[in-house]
Amino acid sequence: MARGGARAVAPAALLLLLLLAAGGGVHCLRSRAESGATVLELRHHASLGSGGRSGSAEEARGVLASDAARVSSLQRRIGSYGLIRSSDAASKLAQVPVTSGARLRTLNYVATVGIGGGEATVIVDTASELTWVQCKPCDACHDQQEPLFDPSASPSYAAVPCNSSSCDALRVATGMSGGQACDQPAACSYALSYRDGSYSRGVLAHDRLSLAGEDIEGFVFGCGTSNQGPFGGTSGLMGLGRSPLSLISQTTEQFGGVFSYCLPPKESGSSGSLVLGDDASAYRNSTPIVYTAMVTDPLQGPFYMVNLTGISVGGEEVQSPGFSAGGGGGGRAIVDSGTIITSLVPSVYAAVRGEFVRQLAEYPRAPAFSILDTCFDLTGLREVQVPSLRLAFDGGAEVEVDSKGVLYVVAGDASQVCLALAALGSEDDTPIIGNYQQKNLRVVFDTAASQIGFAQETCDYI
Repeated sequence: MARGGARAVAPAALLLLLLLAAGGGVHCLRSRAESGATVLELRHHASLGSGGRSGSAEEARGVLASDAARVSSLQRRIGSYGLIRSSDAASKLAQVPVTSGARLRTLNYVATVGIGGGEATVIVDTASELTWVQCKPCDACHDQQEPLFDPSASPSYAAVPCNSSSCDALRVATGMSGGQACDQPAACSYALSYRDGSYSRGVLAHDRLSLAGEDIEGFVFGCGTSNQGPFGGTSGLMGLGRSPLSLISQTTEQFGGVFSYCLPPKESGSSGSLVLGDDASAYRNSTPIVYTAMVTDPLQGPFYMVNLTGISVGGEEVQSPGFSAGGGGGGRAIVDSGTIITSLVPSVYAAVRGEFVRQLAEYPRAPAFSILDTCFDLTGLREVQVPSLRLAFDGGAEVEVDSKGVLYVVAGDASQVCLALAALGSEDDTPIIGNYQQKNLRVVFDTAASQIGFAQETCDYI
């Protein structure tokens, strides 16, 4: 780890964890235009086991199982994109509120956008290639709290034909092989499936997308008529990945290929923001933004990858051969808003876990919980000094994880508090930096300059 490099860190080497149960909830998600930017309010779409509330262990176990399935699916998709690919500047800013999705019973972050004159609350996902919403007539859809999008009620709606460039791009965007994207004479169909059994199927369409008063005409999205999975009460998903059909690619003219977010903790009332555009005056960061280069790899698919060069625990740098740059695993890592728990290759995880156990040796151990195998019994303690967790990246950028992203409280009485990290199955897997470790950070994705930035920020939409 470069000790002299730039840092986005808290000043203390030890983080203070308050062992208090937390509630969750969402309100109507807002948006605004500010300084040429569009700002959407973000909220946490579901709590990770409701933050340790009693009776939530089974819910948390299911959520973590789904998260593990997502991680496994991403690993498989990385390989599939390699196979597919081998065969085959604007200054405006939009800011959208990002919120915790506890009320909607899912584990990720959500924002509200306008589509065809209506509104849709969607999961924000940086690893997804396509934005989709549930549409009438719905053959098999998950429950959602808002009305289904009705294509017949939108005069600007139109299905995308099979012979269009957008339908051609769908093959790359969804990982389909040639010819499978269009199986109907007129409309371009799509089918997205995930390893946990969830899916979205329907037709590719275009309509007006509204972001804090900024209208994007002819926005291409999936109009899903058969959708199942852990999407809670949302209307669908916002695809922010690196692909031709993602929201970022389709709004390059308006926002210059730059977006950022600040993901709030799930506590009741907390909110954050998704900023579309490169105007940093819309940020509320308390430390300078430090940047690291994106990994440029034509086989990477829609993912945002960086080189993770080191990790320190409580100021002690851990040693592991898994930090060597290059290769399929090791130092190369995906920064992902849709994965919850950060997953590391086994050698790196073992080194980090060992240092945490050493520094927390005074506390009794507790049983493992789901994918979290390092847990402690902190019963009767109102506060505990927890070793800090700091990530280092190429170029000397260092980022300290917020205290709320280091440990996960399983039991409300603190009898089971776990290190919020997990091990991947193989040294060849690609590490994933999940949203649990991105809380209260401004994370900037600059596709034009091919870099990702980090800064400390107490997430607040206001």
